[in-house]
Amino acid sequence: MQIQTLTATGRLVRVLATVAAFSLLLAGTIWGTDDHFPFGPFSMYAGINGPNDPAPDTRVEGIDATGATVVLNEHNAGVRRAEVEGLESAYVADPERLSFIADSYARMNPDAPPIVRVAFIVRLHEIRNSSLTGQWHDDTRAVWERPS
Repeated sequence: MQIQTLTATGRLVRVLATVAAFSLLLAGTIWGTDDHFPFGPFSMYAGINGPNDPAPDTRVEGIDATGATVVLNEHNAGVRRAEVEGLESAYVADPERLSFIADSYARMNPDAPPIVRVAFIVRLHEIRNSSLTGQWHDDTRAVWERPS
């Protein structure tokens, strides 16, 4: 078996590719957002909860015209959990914005009963010494209801 070495051009291409990738990662970290995958800062992983802090689990629930509860998500309403979490303060400040999720659900599910109520809910899972206790409580942060 013969070992081959890289040519000068091969080494230069690898160095330039490494410098370019590092530059993109650095720029994404400084100026980027999560949308700049894979070069963004991934801020969703930037924070950690303390060993006794509750772990939040965000969801959006709708109540349809029949009274059934529907979890509104990317598959049935076109809204990703990360997008919802990123806009939490906007939904809390103006719950009317939740109507857009109900409208999106209606467009994606034309045969389904209409959504008449949307709630932005954060389930807080209790943590003790970095372990789940099995206990949780829901914190409803914003609610929109369709006018009758």
